[in-house]
Amino acid sequence: MSESAAMKSVQSDDIDYLELDRVIEMQFSGDTENLIMMLQAIQGLYNYLPPPAVAYLAAKIGVPLSRLYEVATFYSTFSLAPRGRHLISTCLGTACHVRGAARVQERLEDILELEPGQTTADRRFTLESVRCVGCCSLGPVVRINDDIHARISSDRIPKILDQYD
Repeated sequence: MSESAAMKSVQSDDIDYLELDRVIEMQFSGDTENLIMMLQAIQGLYNYLPPPAVAYLAAKIGVPLSRLYEVATFYSTFSLAPRGRHLISTCLGTACHVRGAARVQERLEDILELEPGQTTADRRFTLESVRCVGCCSLGPVVRINDDIHARISSDRIPKILDQYD
């Protein structure tokens, strides 16, 4: 999804500014030292960083908008584009790779009709590949949200995906 499409996907009237105020002021006291945690909280609300919410945060805490985007684009944990309800991360690190992670990734791409970095039209899934999830002895590994699926084979993918609404 292009950045302009992402910006159009959440309009200003879709943002709960009272909830943003609660996060900014009550949870973090508007302290700029908590900038990363505030961005994480906003992403937790929307599953990505909607441009109107980022702009509101910048104005509210008095930090240039460019600084917020600098932080949001530096850390891979942040997404500026809408993501699916379920984030699928396929480990393609060395240990998983030698155990067939590429076949698992290909199967996910085929079933979901996505490439890494893309989201299904219904926003059910976002697919990404990562270099390591820290479960090298369990490879190949696919993480869906916080769930680790270990020693996975490509034929198990459909059944695993069915577990997620």
